[in-house]
Amino acid sequence: YSGNSAACMSTVTVIDNTLPVAVCHNITIPLDVTGHANIIPSQIDNGSSDACGIVSMSVMPNTFTCANVGNNTVTLSVTDDNGNISTCNANVTVVDTIPPVAICQNIVVQLDDYGFVTITGADVGFTSHDACGISSISVSPDTFTCAEIGDNTVNVTVTDVNGNISTCSSVVTIEDITAPDAICQNITVYLDPTGNAAITPDQIDG
Repeated sequence: YSGNSAACMSTVTVIDNTLPVAVCHNITIPLDVTGHANIIPSQIDNGSSDACGIVSMSVMPNTFTCANVGNNTVTLSVTDDNGNISTCNANVTVVDTIPPVAICQNIVVQLDDYGFVTITGADVGFTSHDACGISSISVSPDTFTCAEIGDNTVNVTVTDVNGNISTCSSVVTIEDITAPDAICQNITVYLDPTGNAAITPDQIDG
């Protein structure tokens, strides 16, 4: 109790080793017309936080193509002002909603020897295309007979690998270039009293 006092100095090092709180949510993204899609961290972030502040966020993977249609797991990394990092995972559902480009061509086809001809979707829609690929090309009608000689409108349906559909129309011109089979037979005819005789085509047609 004599009133004496003393003082000293010390260094207090304040350390922030508390990880940020990383919070993710799932999203669905569509591919563009080229079959690509990109995401940024804010699309995955669902309210990540840190007492001292967040300096950066990143997400990987962040680029998707037709090969990624469906569910994909991505990781969001959250870094606070003092270098502490937390991560969380989210599901990115990649969808292809872009229909294929259906392109039709007019064609000319010939009937066969039996008066029939069949075409395929590829015959009239072979230049159709899609960023993710075409699954099938169908055409209706696809079979023709002598009754359809001339111009016929057909409808082409193009389906891509993810089920998107486009249609177009074209004209199929049916031609009959097969010569008939001429079959003859020998006949005997008799002159009439005037010394003349006449025959018809049916008499020598075999």
